[in-house]
Amino acid sequence: MYHSRLFVVILLSWSIPSSHAQTPSVNVNVSVPTSPPDGAPSIRPNLLSFSIEQDRWLDWIGQGTPNQFFYNTLDNLAKLTGTPPHIRIGANTVDKTNYNEILPNAQLIFPAPTASVPYPEADNVTVGQAFYDTVRFLPEGTHVTWAVNFGTLNLTAAYLETLAIIRAFNTPAVKARRIRLDLLEIGNEPDLYKRNGHRPSDYDSPLYVQEWTTFATNVSKAAGLTAQGHTKLLAASFAGSSHTTTGFSPQAIFALGILDSEPGRLVSTISEHRYSGSFCQGSAQILQDLMNKASIRGNLTSYQPDIVATKAKGLDFILGETNSYACHGAPNVSNTAGAALWTLDYLLYAPQIGISQVRFHEGVGFKYNLIQPVELGRSILDGTPLPEPIPPHVQPSYTSGILANEAIGNSGDVKAVELAVAVDFVSGYAFYEGGVTKRIVLINLKAFLSDRQDGSRESVRLQFDISGKAKVKRLKIRYADDASGVVYAGQSYETPDARPSGDITEDTVNLQDGIDIAETEALLITLC
Repeated sequence: MYHSRLFVVILLSWSIPSSHAQTPSVNVNVSVPTSPPDGAPSIRPNLLSFSIEQDRWLDWIGQGTPNQFFYNTLDNLAKLTGTPPHIRIGANTVDKTNYNEILPNAQLIFPAPTASVPYPEADNVTVGQAFYDTVRFLPEGTHVTWAVNFGTLNLTAAYLETLAIIRAFNTPAVKARRIRLDLLEIGNEPDLYKRNGHRPSDYDSPLYVQEWTTFATNVSKAAGLTAQGHTKLLAASFAGSSHTTTGFSPQAIFALGILDSEPGRLVSTISEHRYSGSFCQGSAQILQDLMNKASIRGNLTSYQPDIVATKAKGLDFILGETNSYACHGAPNVSNTAGAALWTLDYLLYAPQIGISQVRFHEGVGFKYNLIQPVELGRSILDGTPLPEPIPPHVQPSYTSGILANEAIGNSGDVKAVELAVAVDFVSGYAFYEGGVTKRIVLINLKAFLSDRQDGSRESVRLQFDISGKAKVKRLKIRYADDASGVVYAGQSYETPDARPSGDITEDTVNLQDGIDIAETEALLITLC
């Protein structure tokens, strides 16, 4: 199909002290279709979602009463798209969880914190019915994935946890708020079980399929799952993939017949986990390496064989757990403003290759969090005691999520396409409603760091060759290595209650006059 196109000219300006370029020098054309090209993906309103480490779920959600700070962070995002983020509760500690019905709170046993792991995950978790009942504190209309213990091969634990989850979602309070259980997940990252002590060293995908089928049969019957019902099963949850029919991958478990079993026919979603690198050995990382357009695409496109195989089976493919660097993030990288631009580009690129939802992993005190839901007494960077506890707060990547959700909008029927930009540090996306271009996001991933010797800040000029007015909102960042101070459209979400402060500021421009974007900045352009 032929599409008429808008043309954007990008001009680069070097060593300009202001964040707004004045003397452009290099022109780059960018084509913006005026209607969505064939194959442009539809974008879910809860594309941006969260995976929560289960051990400290009560810190996130609240005990007895809601954690209002966490609620507000979710509500802010929901107001922009009309749908709250999907919440997955599970991850590593689900495979360390046991059930004791009468416990009013969670009983947790933690290892000692270290400089590289300031906020470790619990070694042992015991919970009761009250733990699951707190799901009622989520925003109205939230959809949930909840995992059960598979790591310890304790079928009784998985059965009891399943019953407790189902009871929680059947309570009048949860039903009244339209909070729904979309998926039950069995375990977490079973491909790592032979490395973390949950299975012997010869554990492989045939054994996984055999064990999963046994557990899934038990879980699905305990939950009363049916082909006609709403709640379904999620499978895989692999930390990595062979991308072939051997090893651990969707292709491998499909070939082994996982979908042909009775519980396999209740699978609706394949989840895999992805990180851009690892801090598991405590090695230093470089911020610009994270803020790298080619790396972002390479990191995600490696999963295209898995996505194609999954969709060929009629199933949904999601990143059920993801973030910047594995093992809770890299200090002075994952927690920075530069990482916020990585988050934005990573999130918006994912659906371009068929990933329908991106669940950013969160845990109390983790360096890569978008949200820190409770007071922290130790540094998230090295575990040293803080002079004064830090109250709940959002980290820089949260604010980029606000921009993303505003770009997606609340129509419930939006498509997006990546724009071809002939520079290796600027990303762009166009959003369409009713076949018409409505919004454009542009991201300058070049890191403007606090140690820049001359203090100059390079800019890119976007020079549109069409007439008409548009409104521009800016995600402003002082330095890429700042850990706070991110402002979007004149507002800060770094407030005691996570609600925005400040008046909204946006520029009304004539497109033919051009728009500048500085290093380490993102724009939301709304066509009038």
